[in-house]
Parts: sequence; C-alpha cells; structure tokens
Amino acid sequence: MSGTFDRTLSTTDVMRRRASLLQRMHIDGVLLLLLLMLAAGSLFVLYSAGGKNVDLLIKQATSYGFGLGAMLVIAQLEPRFMARWVPAGYLAVVALLVAVEFVGYTAMGATRWISIPGVIRFQPSEFMKIIMPMTIAWYLSARALPPGIKHTMVSLGLILTPFVLILKQPDLGTSLLVLVSGAFVLFIAGLRWRWIMSAIAALVPIAVAMWYFVLHNYQKQRVHTFLDPESDPLGTGWNIIQSKAAIGSGGVFGKGWLLGTQSHLDFLPESHTDFIIAVLAEEFGLVGVCLLLLLYLLLIARGLVITVQAQTLFGKLLAGALTMTFFVYVFINIGMVSGLLPVVGVPLPFISFGGTSLVTLLSGFGVLMSIHTHRKWIAQV
Repeated sequence: MSGTFDRTLSTTDVMRRRASLLQRMHIDGVLLLLLLMLAAGSLFVLYSAGGKNVDLLIKQATSYGFGLGAMLVIAQLEPRFMARWVPAGYLAVVALLVAVEFVGYTAMGATRWISIPGVIRFQPSEFMKIIMPMTIAWYLSARALPPGIKHTMVSLGLILTPFVLILKQPDLGTSLLVLVSGAFVLFIAGLRWRWIMSAIAALVPIAVAMWYFVLHNYQKQRVHTFLDPESDPLGTGWNIIQSKAAIGSGGVFGKGWLLGTQSHLDFLPESHTDFIIAVLAEEFGLVGVCLLLLLYLLLIARGLVITVQAQTLFGKLLAGALTMTFFVYVFINIGMVSGLLPVVGVPLPFISFGGTSLVTLLSGFGVLMSIHTHRKWIAQV
C-alpha cells in the first residue's frame, strides 16, 4: 500500500493532470472564442454590406469553415516540425509568385492570382504573410543573437525577394505586410538600434526612388488623394469622402442593422471588402466600432501572452512577429478607411469578404495555438 501512495508521478501523468481538455487537443480556448465572435460579427455585417446577398454570405461561411479547419490542423503540428519544413515552404511560395508573372490570372488591372479552371483561384502572396516570419524566425533561431551584419543581410535578402515579386503584380498593400512581418522578426531578435535608425533614415531616399521608378500612376494618385481627397471628389477621392460620410453619420449608436444608406444606395464602393468598417460604423455607430476594436485588442494581447510564454526561440520570434503583423493589418485598414493613411487595398481582418486572406489569417492563429499548446509542462511535485 505504501508503495502505491509514495510513487513519483511520471511526466506524462503531470502533463495530463495539468493540461486542460482544450490544451490536450492543442486548442487555445481564448483565441478560439475571440475568433468565433469575430466570425459571427463578420457574417452579420457582411449580410448588410453585401446588399443582403445570401450567396456572398455562404461563400464567407465556407471560407471560415476551411480556415478554422486549417487552423485546427496546423495547431496539431509541433513548432519544431513546422520549422523543418519552412525552407521548402518558402521556396514553394516564391516559385508560385514567379509563376504568377507568367501564367497568373489578371483582374482589375492586377495579376495576383493563379487560376485552375473549374477548381480554384488563389492568391500566392497571401501565403507569404505566414511563411515570411516563419522563414526569418527559422533562420535566426539557429544563430547567435542579436544578429550580426551577415545574418541581417541574409534575412533582408529573404525578405526583399518576395517583396519585389509581390510589388510587381502590383500589390503594394500585401508587399508592405510581407516586408513588415519579416522586419518584426529582426526587431524581436534584437536588431541593433543604430541599424534600425539607419534604416529609418534610408526610408526617405527609398520612398523618393519608389515614387519615380516603382509606383504605378494609380498608386501615385492614391497618395495625392490621401493628401487632398476633395481635389477629385467625383473620381479618386470618392471612396474616402463617402467612407468618412458613412462613419460620421453613424454617430454613437448607429442607424441600425440594414438601415445604412451609404452602402445600400451604392454610394460606397467595395463596401463588403476594404471599406466594410465604414458600413459597421454607419449601422452600429461608435459603440459597434469600439466593440470590434476591443476584440482585436484582446486578440493582440493574447498573442503577446503566447509570445512571452513561448519556450523556444523559434516560437518566441514567430509568435511575436505574427501578433505584431496582425496589429499592422488592422491599423492599415482602419487608417486608410478613415483617411489617416493612403488606400493600399488591405482588407479588415476577419470581417471583410475574402477567401484566401481569411484562410491565411486563421492559419496564422493556428500557428500561435501550436506554439502555446506544445509547451513542455514542468512538474512541481
């Protein structure tokens, strides 16, 4: 009898007792709850923004289904398993970006998609939003930190290759997000401040060079519109002016669901994609926008908690970069819709209509779940 009571708990026993059911399933309950709340809100707002289009709603729900499925599958994978396959994934997505140049599908003047007739049409650049921070985290986690000049230059090469390919499509918004996601890994890895300040100082000549040699005419026009939307109120300034009108007309409590005028009377183009928060603000007012921002803030806070608690360098670098990139995602969309930033075509995460972008975002949170739930529990007996 005494031997039974005095036995030492095995590591497996401790893990089973300490880990909850969701943790054993490699699901973070807080993240899952917040994402489901955003999913419900997305379908609610999209029904109104899409002009009560049920087909649009079904497509979004289907994308959410695929995305949540991908998230749960990725959450089962150990971070070290993902790290082994990162180089192959990076090369595969770069190859797809090169393929877009030659056999890509063109829509609205941009060649960003690969289309398999009758099967699927997808945007390879969306996958790079996850692969990029994973690649830089994989590379730097095996090196001494803070990174020296050699490893910093290699990292920049890995970042700039897909950045240039995506910029040529052209897709300025996605290319900037890819650039930022890789840069965040370098920052978290302890990049020296003098190099950071040098990079910031170099932004001015780089911006001038991009203005004259890289940006297309319509992208330059977006900058002009950002500086003075009223200069062309019936042309390029129309979206921003109508967006501000929708946001302002909602007041504190909004006009009510399905009662917005800017979107239902077709004053606001792209109301179900990039400018969907203007519809939300018009129908649900300041209160609705604040509730959405609260959900975003809780998601970011949870991501930062996962970053702090990560037990491997790869996991810490990757979780931090994914969380901060998500923040930039939200900041850019809300900034451009409210007229604080130029329009760059970045959808509102989890709310805007979109297939590939939604699946990619949910896959990123699957990576966060994997990092958090595959931690090794330390026995304290």
